Amino acid sequence: MTASVTSEHDTITVHVPLIFAKRGGRKQVIVPDGASSWAPPRARVDNTIVKAIARGFRWRKFLETGIHTTVEDIATAEKINPSYVSRVLRLTLLAPALVEAILDGRQPSDITLAGLMKPFPVEWEKQQCSAAI
Repeated sequence: MTASVTSEHDTITVHVPLIFAKRGGRKQVIVPDGASSWAPPRARVDNTIVKAIARGFRWRKFLETGIHTTVEDIATAEKINPSYVSRVLRLTLLAPALVEAILDGRQPSDITLAGLMKPFPVEWEKQQCSAAI
């Protein structure tokens, strides 16, 4: 942070370097590395990811109980693309610790729904250290 004072009009100009980033559809202020923060960061629950995970578990229950027998049946009932249903169903394979962190808003800032919709390792140990997740 830098500050300058103009003595003619007693004007103070403060320059604070920061970046605005979108996370879960919300804007988040990111301060530069090494900058002291005036408050500890609050947990931010990414509702977009939470809803997708909940939807995936609901659809998995439909398949397990026989309410729907195929991904195509779910897609037809929900009026969405079968490919999307498959990608959301894959979220049920996330490690329980990662799902808990997402539900609590403790997930790393680089975890997004778009990133989770891409293929990821099904082994829970590999998910914890995977850069994609």
